[in-house]
Amino acid sequence: MQSSTKSTDQAQSFDILLFDHFSNHCLANTVEPLRAANTLSRKSLYRWQFLTLSGDPVFSSSGMQVAPHGALRDGAGTTLMVMPSYEFRNLDRWETTRGLRDAAKRYTRLAGLDTGSWLLASAGLLDGYRATIHWEELTGFAERFPEVNAVRERFVIDGDRITCSGAMAAFDLTMHLIGEDNGQLLAMDVAQLFMTQDSARSHSSRSHTSKTVDRASSIMLAHLERPLTISEVAQQVGCTQRTLEHRMQAELKTTPQAVYRRLRLNLARKLVSDTDQPVSEIAGRCGYENASAMTRAFKAEFNITPRQLRS
Repeated sequence: MQSSTKSTDQAQSFDILLFDHFSNHCLANTVEPLRAANTLSRKSLYRWQFLTLSGDPVFSSSGMQVAPHGALRDGAGTTLMVMPSYEFRNLDRWETTRGLRDAAKRYTRLAGLDTGSWLLASAGLLDGYRATIHWEELTGFAERFPEVNAVRERFVIDGDRITCSGAMAAFDLTMHLIGEDNGQLLAMDVAQLFMTQDSARSHSSRSHTSKTVDRASSIMLAHLERPLTISEVAQQVGCTQRTLEHRMQAELKTTPQAVYRRLRLNLARKLVSDTDQPVSEIAGRCGYENASAMTRAFKAEFNITPRQLRS
């Protein structure tokens, strides 16, 4: 299977720095896709922990208490995600600035989620970078920090700095990172799990090419038991097979045949895991002539047989 991936044997680590009044929505949209990527891949691709400045518990904007794994001073690793959300201006003080400047020496990259960009910029850690923030704060952000190239985008990745505009954009960002790190097909699997509208893609940039890929994916999902030819899929989308192949290669770094196979085998994996149906029956429901054919494809895709998965 053709798939672009930068995955390594070492898990990507995310330390999430929380403050009082952080957004539950933003936190869930960041962590849950990582958890799903681990579950679906059956690998520990990502690990994460929650930190606070002092190591004391914090409360979200809706009153949920989080007991952190530790204090910021003890954290180090791949990525530090700064997530203050509400009341962030009250956090713009020397204690926060000093903690973030010290942390910048211990992390490969820094990310400001929602209003976290403000705290990074106040610490001088976004000078010379392109960055975004929650759009309600963008004008004030640009005026307060002229050294930062403030832009109105859902998320921005500029070298070793990441900024994100809000809770929904945090999901887009995490999906994008999953696709970049471990391939667009895994990102597609995670998107399907969360039933996102554009489940064939790992992020939410809107374009006519993406609509073509999304439509093709939807048609494939509607014809898993009796698969269509790729030519028939393209015809229903309203384009040529060549166009469909070109657009899927551009967006998902793979072929329509590989996407279709993945969708059929994802259904097979779910049925194997969640039901007691015989493998032969599952094979038929996923468009395979017999259990042997599906088992071979299943093993090639997931490096495990259906019976091994069940056991």
